[in-house]
Amino acid sequence: MRPVSCLMVLALAMGGASAAGACTNLVCSPGSTADGSTIVTYTCDGEFHPILLSLAAGDHEPGAMQEVRHWDGTVVARIPYPPHTWAVVNLMNERQVSIAETTTGGREELINPDGMLHYWHLMRLALQRAATARECVEVMGRLVADHGYRSSGESFCIGDPREAWIIEMVGPGPGGQGAHWVALRVPDGSISAFANLGRIGTFPRDDPARCLHSAGMEEFARERGWWDPASGPFSWRDAFHPATPQQLRYTETRVWSLFCRAAPSLALDSDRHRGVPGAEPYPLFIEPDHKLSAAEVFALMRDHYEGMPWDMTQGVDAGPFGYPLRWRPMAFAIGGAQYSWERPISTQQTGFSMVCQSRAWLPDAVGGVTWYGVDDTDFTCYTPLYCCATAVPPAFATGSLDRFSWDSAWWVFNFVSNYAALRYRDMIQDVRAVQAELEGDLLARQPAVERTAAALFADEPALAVGYLTDYTLQNAENVVRRWRALGEALLVKYNDGFVKDAAGEPQETGYPDTWLQTVVKERPDQFRLPEDSPAQEPIDY
Repeated sequence: MRPVSCLMVLALAMGGASAAGACTNLVCSPGSTADGSTIVTYTCDGEFHPILLSLAAGDHEPGAMQEVRHWDGTVVARIPYPPHTWAVVNLMNERQVSIAETTTGGREELINPDGMLHYWHLMRLALQRAATARECVEVMGRLVADHGYRSSGESFCIGDPREAWIIEMVGPGPGGQGAHWVALRVPDGSISAFANLGRIGTFPRDDPARCLHSAGMEEFARERGWWDPASGPFSWRDAFHPATPQQLRYTETRVWSLFCRAAPSLALDSDRHRGVPGAEPYPLFIEPDHKLSAAEVFALMRDHYEGMPWDMTQGVDAGPFGYPLRWRPMAFAIGGAQYSWERPISTQQTGFSMVCQSRAWLPDAVGGVTWYGVDDTDFTCYTPLYCCATAVPPAFATGSLDRFSWDSAWWVFNFVSNYAALRYRDMIQDVRAVQAELEGDLLARQPAVERTAAALFADEPALAVGYLTDYTLQNAENVVRRWRALGEALLVKYNDGFVKDAAGEPQETGYPDTWLQTVVKERPDQFRLPEDSPAQEPIDY
């Protein structure tokens, strides 16, 4: 199969979606990881069916124009092609540059309906044009200056084999030009995290090795009354991203949890994400207590605040079987009081997620790998997609939101996660056993596979590319096949309220005592038998 020649990688992936406006990112510099790789993660959250696509590399004649399309296929812009565009698989290009985003919203009045480029256009266009993370930032800046920016506020995380950058962007408002943005290099040895709220505060204006930014943002904010020079240095976050207590809970709790798990020694308090007035924002960069492995990063992205005061597997709201997710809407009112569910990193609204590794000691074709999964991160299984792959796994490249299909990986994983919601505490153990087996095997094989590919690449680059393409396809299809079997096994084991034991005999396991106690407390007389009733005997149906 040849690469899909598509000019709307992310747009088609999210077509017909409730837009992915609720994403989480973790970015790790090379000095913060166990193997020295740069890691960029992304949970692309929204009610949509992702379609995994790739873009072929290309050489372009002077004057050649590239069509930029909206989700529905409408051409919104035509922009000049560069002389060469890089190949892209999902959100990593052949030079090992990866990019992720999270929508921060910011001030709604800054959305410019006359701008040509949405954030998803910028991601794809920059990957086609940039050979490094820094160049990706520069390309994005030029694109919005030349063609205008149409989205609301966004944070982007960008990685290459040697460094990582973050960039935050807002529009200029209706009729404005370009965009306002600031980008910072992640200090080596540090990590950063983003979750739907702008996080850059003050920044160095005269240190281009560490910081790049657009011109005029301070004057723009001052003219609108969002920054008073007498109050102190300009803060991007304070000027463009004011937040309510509910927004802080929805966003900053995820950042806090990632940082607490990666660096418990920091003992970060909860005041900021609980909306305590005057609470200090969390650091933009932290150093983890130890260097993180890819497997540890997988685990971080599966978080529901387990073991913390906001543990979503606990309490009556988790139901009898400790289900950690809550149905939308997030906010609700009872008796005139306002409430909000917690928003975890791992959510049922995830369309796809990725953990991208970029590694300087390997050839680009071998060093760039995206660990890709669909649906909720808690229930997904990450499979490697090498950035040189010339085809994408068929099961990840088919399907739609309006029709179930066993041929679609997304629907296979959704079947398992939705069924497991019925008895989460038990079924998640079966899921994690298969997940750990598959991911553990893939991670264990990775060094040998890449040594083989690197040796091939030295003499026969085309053979190395073919080898890694085949490896990508075979593993992805195996993961989907195993997940289909897992779903069928769960349906047999957990059926009609019974749970089959090791011998295949159905058992009446009932409900946990803690939940039964809550039921009796809420409805003390509804289920009570007369005082003189004998002890209950099993009822033969």
